Amino acid sequence: MRAARALATLDEVELGDHVCWRMDPDAALLGGARGFVADGALYGDKIVVIGGVGEAPDAPRPAMPPTWVVLDFSQAADTSAVLAAVRREARTAVREGFRSVRVLTERAPTVAADRVEDLLEQELKLDQFASESGAIVVCAYRPSQWNEPTLEHMACVHPHEVGTRAERPAFRMFSTGADRWSVDGVIDSEGASAFNAALRAAIAQAPTITLRFDTLDMIDAAGMHALVDAARSMPARRILVEGANETVRLCWELAGYEAADRSVVMGA
Repeated sequence: MRAARALATLDEVELGDHVCWRMDPDAALLGGARGFVADGALYGDKIVVIGGVGEAPDAPRPAMPPTWVVLDFSQAADTSAVLAAVRREARTAVREGFRSVRVLTERAPTVAADRVEDLLEQELKLDQFASESGAIVVCAYRPSQWNEPTLEHMACVHPHEVGTRAERPAFRMFSTGADRWSVDGVIDSEGASAFNAALRAAIAQAPTITLRFDTLDMIDAAGMHALVDAARSMPARRILVEGANETVRLCWELAGYEAADRSVVMGA
């Protein structure tokens, strides 16, 4: 079972991890991930870099079959195309005898505010890929290049984080199976916007999704409204909630959502 956790360094990654790495402002991507890359050779993983490398790799490359692949997509590349390429590399790596793939990508900010959901969709799909395949995916963010609300949105859809001023987001939403997402932490007025955006990105991928609330500590009125609003944002979409504790279910009923809206079904 996947679980959210903070990492002290990238050396602590495990198979199936999807990590939000807050980079030092002046760090080089491959230089900062030197240990992560070197461990790939140690454990028999293939390195897949999404985007231009822009520097000479510092880590030694074994003289055996090629262990590096660079997928140099433009910033505007279609999410499906990127994921399809990554999945191909993962299948090829297995055939070549590698344990898994280690995906490393530096995320670039976009100036268009309405593209935040596109970024979230990419991250959610990468998370599903990591969960399903056992790949390790590290998404690097330079905090100086991002506005804080957008960076917070991105952090919330990574079950793991590491790096400069890495703080645990108020909540996390991450894949636990096909169209199934675990939500943990606290969803209140401060995190409601990020929760709404993540849900909209998730339901864009499937007509019905399931949220597991087993490890959710609390969701307030703003969080409940964000949940319902996301479900209503697209026609014929449904969100099934499982594992909600008694307090959450009672608040849901008292708010009137149980009888008024069947786009979200709150279960035990």
